[in-house]
This record gives sequence, structure tokens and C-alpha cells, in this order.
Amino acid sequence: MKSTTHFLKEIKKLELVKFEQAVNEDILKESYLPFSGSLRHHPYDADKVILLSEPHGNNITYYEFKNDDIGFVKKQANIVNLEGEDIAMVMIWIKKGCIGIRCTPFLVEPVI
Repeated sequence: MKSTTHFLKEIKKLELVKFEQAVNEDILKESYLPFSGSLRHHPYDADKVILLSEPHGNNITYYEFKNDDIGFVKKQANIVNLEGEDIAMVMIWIKKGCIGIRCTPFLVEPVI
């Protein structure tokens, strides 16, 4: 009997509410750092978000941040894959000194 376990599952996209707000990025840079990618709901913690840095890339890295650490969100141009699917991209500004998690997958193999 063969058992299959699936660890990866699709995470729901995070819809942003559009609003107009003037922001001075020079002032933001004093207390925040920018991260760019596709924003998603965290799969099991409503107080956190997931940011996929390159959703269509081969080297997928994602970040996990607390909602309270986000100072500002700026919409960027969507990206489109070869199948015509588009993904909304954003820049989020994270408070300096906060704890984030960066996850980068890698192939487990011996080092030569």
C-alpha cells in the first residue's frame, strides 16, 4: 500500500482595497524596508501574510510577515506567464527591526 503526502497547497490570493494616499518614500525609508512580490493570505495564521518574491520564477523564495509590521502597501504592475495568467504584484514596507521569515527551497544532494 503506497501513501502519498502533499505538503504544498495553494494559498488564496490577497485582494487589496484600492485607495489613494500620498506617501513620501524618503520618510518611509527612515523606519521601513521595501519588499516586492505577490501577496497571499497565510495558510493558517490570519495575523500574517506570505509574499512570493518571484511567483513565476524557477527559484521561488517567499517571505512571511506579521500584518502589524506592514507600514504601507503599494500596487505594482501585474506580471503575466506564458499561459496568459496574470499575478498582482505589490511592494510592502516592513518596519525595521521586525522579525520576518525567508524560505528558499533547495535540492538536497551531496556537495562535491
